[in-house]
Amino acid sequence: MVQTTNRFFDEVARLMNDAAGVAQGVRREFETLFRGQAERILRDLDIVQREEFEATKEMARLAREENEALKARLAALEAKLESALAAAASPPPPAPPAPPFPPSPPDVAPGGF
Repeated sequence: MVQTTNRFFDEVARLMNDAAGVAQGVRREFETLFRGQAERILRDLDIVQREEFEATKEMARLAREENEALKARLAALEAKLESALAAAASPPPPAPPAPPFPPSPPDVAPGGF
């Protein structure tokens, strides 16, 4: 009778192992089916993939940096232009007027009055 009990437990243990293997197979099949359905739904919703999102985010960062550099360059050029226009708009100081005719020699005779 001892042998029958062991045989019974061996059969139960083998049945449990088989059931666990079947359960894992069902779980893998369910995960595969679920993943396929989720991917199909996401494709239908036109959701962006992570790689595309990261690439777009990097492009936006580079564009912002370039925009800031161009703003700084534009501000410097505008300041330079304003100073050049201010210098051109202010008239130069007036020159002393030139005499209309060259000075005439004195009327006094040499040695006399």
